[in-house]
Amino acid sequence: MIGKLEHKTRYLQIAFNYEARMVRQILPSIVHSSRILIEAGTPYLKREGMNGIRMIRRLWPGHVVADIKTVDGALGEVDMVHAAGATAATVLGNSPAETLDLFIERCSRLGMTSMIDMLGVKDPLKVMMRLSKPPDVMVLHKGRDEETTRGKLIQFRHVSRVRSKFDVLISAAGGVGIKEARSAIFNGANIVVANLVQPGDPWKGISTASNVAAIAQEFLETIE
Repeated sequence: MIGKLEHKTRYLQIAFNYEARMVRQILPSIVHSSRILIEAGTPYLKREGMNGIRMIRRLWPGHVVADIKTVDGALGEVDMVHAAGATAATVLGNSPAETLDLFIERCSRLGMTSMIDMLGVKDPLKVMMRLSKPPDVMVLHKGRDEETTRGKLIQFRHVSRVRSKFDVLISAAGGVGIKEARSAIFNGANIVVANLVQPGDPWKGISTASNVAAIAQEFLETIE
């Protein structure tokens, strides 16, 4: 039985964004922890589809996040990733209110964790205020294309504003290394999302050329 995410616990979400081969190579080396979530990232899902989620599910007994970034057709997309083995999924915060409400309700009915990704959203609280009920997680996200913009930061100023109204977990994603993970937790995040990054790529995260399992443990100790 995979438990619900706890507000007092700090989690590491490791995102796979490349091909299935990398999942087969790296994921079995990561020691299972209830504090680690494994993400089927958007680029990975576009390459591998639902079989990509099924592969992660076979290799990982804990939470599996499908980063589908739903913008419409919420019911069908949530059902699809749930059937493949995902325990959590994402919807974009700038989607229509109807989509957000349908997504959250369907996740709740299926026992999944609903995550609203605020990528490109200027005022996350405004989005949250128009929902019929809040999601389980709000994701503050600096996008991959934004990582190379000097001085662009995850907007932690929104944490206290949202928390004053809603009892939700906060996730920090985009350009997160050990230093950024420590800062995210200091600023109130419950979940830090670290991308697996191949050598030569311009993004920050956990290098696939490193000992990923050891670095995952270092993250867990840093954010505890």
